[in-house]
Amino acid sequence: MPAADAPSPEPHADEPLPTFPGAHRPDRTRTVDVGGLRLAVHEWGDEGARPLLLAHGGFDFAGTFDVFAPLLADEGWRVVSWDQRGHGDSQHAPLYSWDADVRDALDVLDTVTHDPVPVIGHSKGGGLMLQLAESAPHRVSHLVNLDGLPSRRRHPDVADRERTRLLAGELTAWLDHRRSAAAAERKPGTLDELARRRARMNPRLPIEWLRYLVPIGARRDPDGWRWKIDPALRFGGFGPWRPEWSLLRMPGLGVPMLGVLGLEPEDMGWGTTPDDVVPFLPPGARFVPMEGTGHFVHIERPHEVAELVLELLS
Repeated sequence: MPAADAPSPEPHADEPLPTFPGAHRPDRTRTVDVGGLRLAVHEWGDEGARPLLLAHGGFDFAGTFDVFAPLLADEGWRVVSWDQRGHGDSQHAPLYSWDADVRDALDVLDTVTHDPVPVIGHSKGGGLMLQLAESAPHRVSHLVNLDGLPSRRRHPDVADRERTRLLAGELTAWLDHRRSAAAAERKPGTLDELARRRARMNPRLPIEWLRYLVPIGARRDPDGWRWKIDPALRFGGFGPWRPEWSLLRMPGLGVPMLGVLGLEPEDMGWGTTPDDVVPFLPPGARFVPMEGTGHFVHIERPHEVAELVLELLS
């Protein structure tokens, strides 16, 4: 198994860490062993407070909650998040799957409590928390989905034999990608260069925020900074999973639910519209579309999103 990424070294004396207004690093960081794979777990708030679980999106890491999570912790919550396998300070895995990420969430949760807790997820993390609430409803008390709501747009039906052929093609392509990425490294750059690269995927977020994230989500090698995310990961590489699978099961969720949807289209978003999701919301669920807001709703409007969450949990 590949070795874990080492934590980023401290900057030189003439290279202070970037700061960002309201951002607060976790109060505690620890590791959890999941079948021999080490996951980095981060917590904000008092260790004896009521726990909630927070799941980041694909190609992100728990540090992207450094403004949002403290707002919940300040209101008496123990906010627990983790770097998903292949992300942040968690180990890279030989292979990745959606179900493995859901199992990781349960393993992290087991180190905190076996009682039902609120779960909050952004983007991919929102989809993971939907599946967690479906597959282990006794572990979830409330569900918050931040711009990770699935779309009703389904793939055309395919005969069983054709499905087998498609699966074989997908597996072959994935294994070919793994083979070519086995020795791959992410491109190095300066702190500002990495921030500008991330700005291509996060065009609405301030460059000061993206600079703040670099020393958290990247490591500094002799030839420059590199994002820690596993180069073998690629968009759409978290399967087998399709958003419409969760959509069709969503009406049966039996816990209080809040869905927040940014209406400004972005490359990292899911392309979901209110018309896609409203007919499938479970009874009593609250749905909040946010005009003038992109995919990263909890970063663009952290105080408003935190207020919505706290209202649900109250």
